[in-house]
Amino acid sequence: MIVKANALQKRYGSKQAVAEISFEVQPGEVFGLLGPNGAGKSTTLSMLAGLITPSAGTALIAGYDILRERDRAKRHLGLVPQDIALYPTLSARDNLVFWGQMYGLGGKYLAKRIETVLELVGLRERATERIETYSGGMKRRINLAAGLLHEPDVLLLDEPTVGVDPQSRNRIFEGIEHLKSEGLTLIYTSHYMEEVDRLCDRVAIVEDGRILALDSPRQLKAQAGGGSVTINLGTSGASVESCLRSLVGVTRVDLQDHLLTIEAANPQQTLVLALEVLNRADIPVQNIQLLEPS
Repeated sequence: MIVKANALQKRYGSKQAVAEISFEVQPGEVFGLLGPNGAGKSTTLSMLAGLITPSAGTALIAGYDILRERDRAKRHLGLVPQDIALYPTLSARDNLVFWGQMYGLGGKYLAKRIETVLELVGLRERATERIETYSGGMKRRINLAAGLLHEPDVLLLDEPTVGVDPQSRNRIFEGIEHLKSEGLTLIYTSHYMEEVDRLCDRVAIVEDGRILALDSPRQLKAQAGGGSVTINLGTSGASVESCLRSLVGVTRVDLQDHLLTIEAANPQQTLVLALEVLNRADIPVQNIQLLEPS
């Protein structure tokens, strides 16, 4: 365990932004916080980063308490905030020099790290241009680069793809997947379900400052219900329709001409069983489509 949140709470007067959020993140894991705007995701990240003090509860970063050992905990963290934290009149490279020096870096090491992170976000060729000339997506990519300069153990990403173009979004995804392959631990907040489905090992669904569910994307989708299998048959399947209805987990079978649709709790398992039934009956299969919860 490299991050542990223990009953974190944050109140602003009578408003409770975060209500007893608890979770653990393992080294090398990409952990997602998924929820709508105002759910408490950014507030949770800000408490982990030591930017705001919890009203109750605490957290450990690499074994250091964010309240009693805040400076030591921060040394292990990189933060990519939702707002662009760059100077618009400076070039991308000059911004990275500035932020690298703020981390206490310098000399050949900083120069090497700048080239590494620029390559990661795909902006080495544009590094001498001023930030004010960049698109929103390019700015977010440099924002990500700045958070990686000091080689943190844990990277906190607060909705890094909000308002970006598809090209920059894909580049950010590719960069995150590369960081994951290198063993970096990431905590990723988003209100886009397809993002956490693609990137995260586990996801906490957050609303009104509380975790409603926490599991892998596959398990969360399984909890949401089943799916369906559509099979285009080479001939009529009427002879096996009753047999297909009796398969474990099947909730509905619909046969229209040569088009067979089976709804089931576990569509992957059902597909295997259905193909066995069709094969025994010598019914040819021309096309298969498997639909599961998104």
